[in-house]
Amino acid sequence: MSTKTIAVLDDSELHDGQMKEVAFGEGKVLLSRLGDKIHATSAFCTHYGAPLAKGVLTSDARVVCPWHGACFNVCTGDIEDSPAPSALHSFKAHVSDGKIYVTANPAHALGNNKARQPTLLSSGTDSVGKGLIIVGGGAAAFHTVESLREHGYSLPITILSKETYTPIDRTKLSKALVVDPMKIEWKTAGEFKIKYGTTIRLGVEVTSLDLNKKEVILDGGKDTLGYDKLVLATGGTPRRLPVEGAQLENVYTFRGITDAQKVEAAAKEGKRLVVIGSSFISMEIVVAVSKKKLASIDVIGMESHPFEGVLGKEVGAGLQKYHESQGVKFHMETKVEKIIPQEGNPNLAGGVVVNGVTLPADFIVMGVGVVPTTEYVKGSGIALEKDGGIKVDKYLRVQSGPDQENIFAVGDIAVYPQVTGGYYRIEHWNVAGNHGRAIGKTISGTPQEFVKIPIFWSSQGQQLRYCGVGHDYDDIFISGDPEEMKFIAYYGRHGRIVAVARLVLSPRLYASLLKSL
Repeated sequence: MSTKTIAVLDDSELHDGQMKEVAFGEGKVLLSRLGDKIHATSAFCTHYGAPLAKGVLTSDARVVCPWHGACFNVCTGDIEDSPAPSALHSFKAHVSDGKIYVTANPAHALGNNKARQPTLLSSGTDSVGKGLIIVGGGAAAFHTVESLREHGYSLPITILSKETYTPIDRTKLSKALVVDPMKIEWKTAGEFKIKYGTTIRLGVEVTSLDLNKKEVILDGGKDTLGYDKLVLATGGTPRRLPVEGAQLENVYTFRGITDAQKVEAAAKEGKRLVVIGSSFISMEIVVAVSKKKLASIDVIGMESHPFEGVLGKEVGAGLQKYHESQGVKFHMETKVEKIIPQEGNPNLAGGVVVNGVTLPADFIVMGVGVVPTTEYVKGSGIALEKDGGIKVDKYLRVQSGPDQENIFAVGDIAVYPQVTGGYYRIEHWNVAGNHGRAIGKTISGTPQEFVKIPIFWSSQGQQLRYCGVGHDYDDIFISGDPEEMKFIAYYGRHGRIVAVARLVLSPRLYASLLKSL
């Protein structure tokens, strides 16, 4: 279909720093004004279709999605931050006789055609040489590939993943118990190969590294691959408590598609669930199964309230009250003594013992955090931190080992410098994606310091949103009432706001707080 030029709005109705969603034929267009410049793009986020007009327009020409924090350049439509998987369409806009006109293909203004492929300066399809290897197949891997090709990296790229599916939107596992990887994969293996010149090998495990030879060793020596540059993006491995019965067949941890399939299969009407752990993954699973008419849901936690370690006691108490109203029973300030088998089947768990009392269970989910997946790094010369993470610099290059120029560590395993001070490992899916985008630019020849503020979201009856780095906060101010599920909490350290969490209050207010951190 050919382009059309349509008057969409009076010029006087769009002010500096303002966005408006306007009709364009049967579709919608987002108008943004910065100074005397007017920009027009697709109106909906390419992640899950949020109306971008309800987000935030920044002074540096970025629009921030109101749902999950994806960012786009309003001048070009290009991706600025994950979790955006695709760019926006960008349209011509001009003013004539007091009207704003937009020139666009009407099909590109439709909600189901909101995305365009990023502008790739290289596809890598005609490249030769060893190129780059990414160890791990998660969000960081996907966004690294996309960023590399966007910024002109032309050498071969290979992804090595233990998983049997291409990179997926992992947040959908705990939040919605999606069990089909094809429904949440970012790209197929064919798309990686054809569009991005990237080979993806599934179901393989890197078991060691030889950094002097620039080689990765697969499956205990069954194969060896050479590289010029190496990205370590292996994420985390779920912990299991060292208690009796932890290995019984129906005691599940939660990380991948197989875990979601097991929980979904077990969560049938009339069944009894015990969840060990009371932070985000555990409580998201509680929400996901709460409509399945289970006989009981019991949550065991070590703190006085769920989420207390991250959100504080008052916010945790408010969220606990909500979940109790939904029939969830909490056993807080409690440790698991043991998991006992069923009387008729010694391979299956039948209950969890806490404080001498047995909580009956047909299945158990153990959501007690993850450890960095870095066993394969041992012996390579790269030092591991006490928790198994890898310390990196502001460009996400490793800070130890024989090669500190060509090796990067990203995502859950990276202990990186924070803009608020200190080095921390941040286990957020959004951080992993933005790590990938940053190193893609650096490796392509334009060094990019990582200075993004972490954000995450969690479905807890309402959409809980959090931004910042609240480790070791020493003060908290709460506006609103957590018990009413309407609040915004400000976390301070040494007199400065370092993180913000909120439920229900305006996304515009929440996103604008990014500027104050």
